[in-house]
Amino acid sequence: MKIHSISLSVLLSILCAACGDSTTTTVSGVSTQAAKEALGQKLFFDTNLSSPPGQACASCHDPAYGFTDPDKSLPTSAGANPALFDDRHAPTAAYALYSPEFHFDQNLGGYIGGQFWDGRATDLSTQAKTPFLEPVEMANPDLSVVVSKVQASAYASLMTQVYGESIFSDNVAAYQGIADAIAAFERTSLFHPFNSKYDQYLAGKAELTAQEAYGLQLFNDPGKGNCAACHPSTPAADGTPPLFTNFAYANIGLPLNANVQAGVDFDVMDFRDYGLGGRIDIPPSERGKFKIPTLRNIAITAPYGHNGIFSDLEEMIAYHNARDAATGRWEPPEAPENLDVRVGNLGLTDDEIDAIAAFLTTLTDGYSAAGG
Repeated sequence: MKIHSISLSVLLSILCAACGDSTTTTVSGVSTQAAKEALGQKLFFDTNLSSPPGQACASCHDPAYGFTDPDKSLPTSAGANPALFDDRHAPTAAYALYSPEFHFDQNLGGYIGGQFWDGRATDLSTQAKTPFLEPVEMANPDLSVVVSKVQASAYASLMTQVYGESIFSDNVAAYQGIADAIAAFERTSLFHPFNSKYDQYLAGKAELTAQEAYGLQLFNDPGKGNCAACHPSTPAADGTPPLFTNFAYANIGLPLNANVQAGVDFDVMDFRDYGLGGRIDIPPSERGKFKIPTLRNIAITAPYGHNGIFSDLEEMIAYHNARDAATGRWEPPEAPENLDVRVGNLGLTDDEIDAIAAFLTTLTDGYSAAGG
């Protein structure tokens, strides 16, 4: 699998240009922070850190595809063992740094933030530790194996530069350093460029087409699409550009996906993914709820839903529109508890669905007025 990477020298030049005088410098004037981010970049794209080799973080989070899986032929991602698949579609790593730490919000009366579809990783660093040891992902038997591979790598000197000469003498500390560096890389602007057509529109540097503008109107209209209720389209109070998620959890009632091929002896018809409510530390009353994803780059990050059941953006919008209609178009919800009543009966026409889809294409990063 080809992974779209960037060179270490280019990354360092970008990161160092952003370093202020307050950062500590090390070898060749490269700041400690820039070195940590460069280390994270090397770790993120290293295909030797799986068992067997061949799988990197970037295999399921390719920057050319909005930091999601570039293989759109299956609903969930293959692991280092090509015969094994996860039971969930890999969510985007783009803009993940803005997700708050997982917690229960008393004011909202619900859970917020975290990483993964069920928020089980509190933050980016905790999330970065998990795939290395997951049997259906990178499949290393234990953390010492991962540390040994990093110690034998061509970039091992970056680990000692950032975390000290003795870092490899303590496997637990080294593994934490690996996760910390990956998280640092994921916080760089490469993961949150905010350079879509919509961003240019908000800055007064681009104009939406008539269809895109109509789609935005429907998206924001509480009496029509009402998409902005969960995917805010306006900047945050602190000036952060719109993230198109409120980081909350909801059950939109997605059906079982019979094409999922997860795990060993996996039988999709006997499987129910309860998401947030399937965690042993969360009450069963939260069954069926999954983290509301950002819609940034949504046009290039199919398939959609935690189980990758929809490969077409218009179909996903149509499901939000008419889930509750007795048409037989879709199977019953995988988890019928806690169905979100804000979707399922929106009354959108086909033209309105097309308009919303057109607007969503303006959220793809890398827009230029010349190239579109």
